[in-house]
Amino acid sequence: MRLLERMRKEWFMIGIVLAIAGAKLEPSVGVNGGPLKPEITVSYIAVATIFFNSGLSLKTEELTSALVHIKLHLFIQIFTLAFFPGTIWLFLQLLSITPINEWLLKGLQTVGCMPPPVSSAVILTKAVGGNEGIVITPLLLLLFLGSSSSVPFTSIFSQLFMTVVVPLIIGQIVRRYIKDWLERKKPPFGAISSSVLLMIIYTTFCDTFSNPNIDLDKFSLILVLFIIFSIQLSFMLLTFIFSTRNNSGFTPADTVAIIFCSTHKSLTLGIPMLKIVFAGHDHLSLISVPLLIYHPVQILLGSVLVPTIKSWMVSRQKGVKLTRPTV
Repeated sequence: MRLLERMRKEWFMIGIVLAIAGAKLEPSVGVNGGPLKPEITVSYIAVATIFFNSGLSLKTEELTSALVHIKLHLFIQIFTLAFFPGTIWLFLQLLSITPINEWLLKGLQTVGCMPPPVSSAVILTKAVGGNEGIVITPLLLLLFLGSSSSVPFTSIFSQLFMTVVVPLIIGQIVRRYIKDWLERKKPPFGAISSSVLLMIIYTTFCDTFSNPNIDLDKFSLILVLFIIFSIQLSFMLLTFIFSTRNNSGFTPADTVAIIFCSTHKSLTLGIPMLKIVFAGHDHLSLISVPLLIYHPVQILLGSVLVPTIKSWMVSRQKGVKLTRPTV
């Protein structure tokens, strides 16, 4: 199962490259008003499909059990939605005086505001043997992104509610009635969401390549790639230090969950969210680029670090068992 999931993620990353290349070759197909009619098919139908699919696949019973780990839950929430975006904002104040493309810098800020994914962080956590991750409400994201958009907050909230919250709830309701069938047949939820997400990415870049006034210099792109690698490694190290202090109260398995869930960001939620918050924005694709880079980087770094982190966790757990007093 893990091998299939890893292969799906690898194909998805290839799909992102092909979607952007396809948009470059023939942008007229996916622009607003074009044959695909993305102002309807993407803004409403595609986004709603992703979250209806998420509602069907989301196991509420696992969410309920996750809430038992209140301290772990709070740590990840605070780090992800307060420390992470706040630190990125301070860092970007320094980067604003550099020649890096300003829209890529705005994209870095949106990355900081994203919640962790339900997919990659959980899979990597399971691969090591730690506790599962936490699902963060998309509505909290608007506290950070709403003020950055030219779209009125009420419009953002209403579209978010109709295309994210309502389909998610409906999916959960439907799941209650067909739960046994879903468990037996195991529909390819991940593949469905990935396919729809690629369509959203394709149409987003169609708008970009059809606009001759938008240009992305390679220097900015390379620097942003380096910055993203540095941010992820630094934050993974920080979460490790915070969660392994003597008085932290976290187990080695908790530390694994914290490292991955606090530093990973959701592309599945992020791209549709940016599509809503920055609807009609000329530089939407440039704002999306850092998140599109962050996604494969977090998978790559996570996969590389899994053996080391697993070895550390096993040795720590053995140490705890050896020092535990016998009755």
